Amino acid sequence: MKRDQDQLLVFGVVAGTHGLKGDLKVRPSSGDSDSLLDAPEIFLRRGKDVPVSHRPARVAVHKGNILLRLQGLESIEAVQPLVGCEVLMRYGDLPDLDDDEFYWFEIEGLRVVDQSRGEIGILEDMFSTAAHDIYVVRGRFGEILIPAVDEFVLGVDQEERRMTVDLPEGLVPDTDEV
Repeated sequence: MKRDQDQLLVFGVVAGTHGLKGDLKVRPSSGDSDSLLDAPEIFLRRGKDVPVSHRPARVAVHKGNILLRLQGLESIEAVQPLVGCEVLMRYGDLPDLDDDEFYWFEIEGLRVVDQSRGEIGILEDMFSTAAHDIYVVRGRFGEILIPAVDEFVLGVDQEERRMTVDLPEGLVPDTDEV
């Protein structure tokens, strides 16, 4: 899928503030938290408002979140109104990934097909644990949580919008829950 280099993609959300010097606590949408570390510019958007450009003054990883200080907004009073805003980045500012790695926006909505059970649902969500990311698939078996590891995820075909998996016994019910 070809993307415009200037297209804005949601990276996460401002979950709160940290300290008194204007650090924002950003909760990444996925495990792609390193993407923000070298971003030359980020955008903040509240609801359907027009995104507003900002230059990072400081970016650091902190307990699974990102601490972000913006140039010109270096006090708690200045950043408090930004809590709840989406954090966006330009597609062209994202670092390149290895061939077998994907950003969340590239795989969200994929059809998930198990080798032995056929299509099991749509990849609708993802969350991170200390060990690895977990894919949330919803479909004919209800909600299935799939560890995002090579043992279970065999491949992704972006052209076909399909993820192929090989799930162990017990992760998926024996019968369809229709």
